[in-house]
Amino acid sequence: MVEIIQQLAEFILHIDDHLVELTQQYGIYIYIILFLILFAETGLVITPFLPGDSLLFAAGALCASGNMNVVLLISICVAAAILGNITNFYIGKYVGPKLLQQKSKWIKEDYLIKTQKFYDKHGGKALILGRYLPFVRTFVPFVAGIGQMNESKFNLYNIVGALAWIVPIVLVGYWFGNIPFVKENFSLIVLCILIISLIPLIAGVIGSLLNFKKNN
Repeated sequence: MVEIIQQLAEFILHIDDHLVELTQQYGIYIYIILFLILFAETGLVITPFLPGDSLLFAAGALCASGNMNVVLLISICVAAAILGNITNFYIGKYVGPKLLQQKSKWIKEDYLIKTQKFYDKHGGKALILGRYLPFVRTFVPFVAGIGQMNESKFNLYNIVGALAWIVPIVLVGYWFGNIPFVKENFSLIVLCILIISLIPLIAGVIGSLLNFKKNN
């Protein structure tokens, strides 16, 4: 398990190098690989650890260097994000209650509890806001499914959220990813993106710990 985590961390921090290698090795099939990674990150509650924001930024930078087409990339990634959430929604709707009763080891209960609170507070908007939060974005559609959210409402927020998440990050990578300073410090930039995206989650954990100590 430790080795898997180390490999994943190495992949994320050097994601630009890995994407270049994958593009050179698989050519146009790189779009399928990116689709599968994003689909799994948003659509399967057991893979919330897969790279999302950093992957989109790095892929956008590769588009600027001519390795990929930015319009095709955005289209593929938006489709993956939408279909991933739809899959997760129906898993939550039809399978979620059974998994919770069995206390599946594949689903972190604390992530689920935090997501449920986030969803209760923001309602349908959680599907948009949650896109910007690692781990939370994987569990929000799952929780929405368990809560039997109206499907038409879910689909609307799902599409808007996918566009609001994918398009800006890819375009930022496309516009700024190949600036000399950014290229020379790409791993640091990716790390900063990860830290910034995790700040709300970390703040929530700290807040929970403070409340726990206060009440005990």
